[in-house]
Amino acid sequence: MPHHVSPAAAWAELRSGNSRFVADEMEHPSQGFDRREELKVAQNPFAVVFGCSDSRVAAEIIFDQGLGDVFVVRTAGHVLDTTVIGSIEYGVDVLGTRLVVVLGHDSCGAVAAAAHALATGEQPAGFVRAVVDRVIPSIVNITAANGGGFASVSADVLRREHVRHTVAMLHSYSAGLAAAVAEGRCAIVGVEYDLADGHARLVEVVGDIGDVPLDV
Repeated sequence: MPHHVSPAAAWAELRSGNSRFVADEMEHPSQGFDRREELKVAQNPFAVVFGCSDSRVAAEIIFDQGLGDVFVVRTAGHVLDTTVIGSIEYGVDVLGTRLVVVLGHDSCGAVAAAAHALATGEQPAGFVRAVVDRVIPSIVNITAANGGGFASVSADVLRREHVRHTVAMLHSYSAGLAAAVAEGRCAIVGVEYDLADGHARLVEVVGDIGDVPLDV
């Protein structure tokens, strides 16, 4: 994938790679000796993927990409802090990536733990609580819309809300990302990954990736 592509072309490449993954027709590009030699001096990824640390959601695999193609940042529950935002800004402002993908997934333990904490007041032990605390703002407003509880809220709704909230936070917290989006140099998209069928579905877009409908 050429480095200097449009955000639309970057998303099209990731979507094409995911289609190959779903069909079990992966090309495993950019993984040979020649590619390693090419990358030993510098890297030129075309996209940043910020996703959950879940072992089942490896960005290079589910999008069928190789060495040097995507700049990957991962935390449990794809929760943000200043070092994460700085890492993503590095990908866009220094490496020149054209797209930022926020990658959520079903059966996310961090989202489930945040919903449990809001419903019961029980918090996990240790520093896991820091992860839960950063998910809670994404889903807390859903309680007001559902009578103050989560009994009638599906896990899919909570997951999607967390992905969308993370996209909005990146765009609003980072002046660098906001400028890149406004200038058309980059776009931010929210994506949900389905553990069972392998599809990565588009659920949120900030910026221009062309006339691409959401998958919801």
